[in-house]
Amino acid sequence: MDKILTAADAALRTLFANPGAAQRSPAAGMPEGELTEAERRLSGALMRVNHVGEVCAQALYNAQAMVTRDMQLREHLLEAAREETDHLAWTRERLEALGDRPSLLNPLWFAGAFAIGLVAAKISDAASLGFVVETEEQVSAHLASHLDRLPEEDRPSLAVVARMKDDEERHASAAREAGALELPPPARALMRFAAKVMTTTAHRI
Repeated sequence: MDKILTAADAALRTLFANPGAAQRSPAAGMPEGELTEAERRLSGALMRVNHVGEVCAQALYNAQAMVTRDMQLREHLLEAAREETDHLAWTRERLEALGDRPSLLNPLWFAGAFAIGLVAAKISDAASLGFVVETEEQVSAHLASHLDRLPEEDRPSLAVVARMKDDEERHASAAREAGALELPPPARALMRFAAKVMTTTAHRI
C-alpha cells in the first residue's frame, strides 16, 4: 500500500504541481536571448518535448520502484526519479520563460510510461534496468539533436539541455553497472517507434 501511495503521489506531483528543483537550474542568471517569433516557437516546442520526456521518466522510475522487491534497487530508482525532478522543473521554467506551455497530453504520456515500467519490472530487475539503459541512451541522443536545433541565441535552453544530456548518460551508466540486461533488437526498435510518436505529437500538442 505504501508503494502504491508513493506512486500515486508522484503522479499527482508530476502532472498537477509546480515541481521544485533541488539544484539550481543551469539557466539561472542567464539573460534571455533576442529571439524571433519563429525561434521562440521552435525553442518552446523543443522544450515541451523535453518536458514530456521528464514526465515519462517520473512514471518509469516510480513504476519500477513500486514493483521491485530489492530495497537497494528501489532506493536507487527513487533517487534517480528525484534527480529527474530537477529536469522536470528546469524544462517547465524554460517553457514559462519562452511563453509556452507543457503538452496537453501529459496524463496520457505518464500513464503509458508507467504501464511500460510496470511490465518491464515484472519481468525481472535486470530487464527493468535494461529498459532504463535503453531509455536514457535514446533520450541522450535526442537531447544531442536538440543542441543542434535550438537557436544559438537561446543560451538558457542550451545550457539546460546540455546538463540534462550529461545526467541522462550518467543514469544509463549507473543502471548498466547495477546489472542491466541488454534488450533484444525488437524491443529497442519498438521503444524508438514509441518515442518517435511521442516526440512528434508533443512538438505540437
